[in-house]
Amino acid sequence: MFTELNSILNTTPDSFTQGEFVLLSDRQSDASFLIHHFLSLYLRARCRVCFLGLVQSFNHYSAIGQRLGVSLTQAKERGQLVFLEGLKESLSVLIPQDNETGTRAMDFLRDPAVGLKSLYEFVRSGSTSSGVGGREAEGGEDWGPPVLLVDDLSVLLSLGVSAGAVLDFSHYCRATVCSQLQGNVVMLVRSDGRGEEEEDGDDEGSERLLRGLTHQCSLTLQVQGLPTGYCRDIHGQVEVCWRRRQGDGQYKQKKLFQYKVHDKGASFFAPGTSSAVL
Repeated sequence: MFTELNSILNTTPDSFTQGEFVLLSDRQSDASFLIHHFLSLYLRARCRVCFLGLVQSFNHYSAIGQRLGVSLTQAKERGQLVFLEGLKESLSVLIPQDNETGTRAMDFLRDPAVGLKSLYEFVRSGSTSSGVGGREAEGGEDWGPPVLLVDDLSVLLSLGVSAGAVLDFSHYCRATVCSQLQGNVVMLVRSDGRGEEEEDGDDEGSERLLRGLTHQCSLTLQVQGLPTGYCRDIHGQVEVCWRRRQGDGQYKQKKLFQYKVHDKGASFFAPGTSSAVL
């Protein structure tokens, strides 16, 4: 995890807000490094984590987790981490094998009419104390509040799911994990990067998904490229926006930071304060 980002968000493994829906998004940049931060943060916090890895293999996340000081393999063995490897599950649906036993979470690939119900059931089962398939954690360990991580939700649009169905899925996940179980949800969604004035087709779906999720969440971290272009010492900027309900209205607070990703972490600083420009 990134200690400087924890400081910005006023979060530590021992103290974090429950019931939050965190939205990660990017435009002309890559926000996936933030997924690794939240994964390592919640594993260190001893939360039960249900991770929908729709774009990378388990080995990819495991290798980066080791750099950040957490073992995903041990977390799976202890029952703390429930991981859906979307690439492998999709292949088992599209090219079924006699000896394979899948989770059925990706059944919508075979029959779009069933929607994302099976995927939601996987999330609901993986977020409860008994875990997927009713298995208790090894040694009877008592984990903290559940956390759902999704990397990345935009993939479902590419697989033929409508933006409305994806928003319904996120709503049910939030209601179950955040409201019912008092856990947290962290979702990554990609933007087309061209701006809303050029929307069409699938890009319009991605922008609709981003707007819908923004209305649902309580915290957004939007990663963007630098307006001045490429810089070797500054990889981009992150706009952090807190949303809180106050009375009949909504309170918003925004802060902008620049960042640089390292091999074993990332550093964050106010615009113009990087050591490279001072």
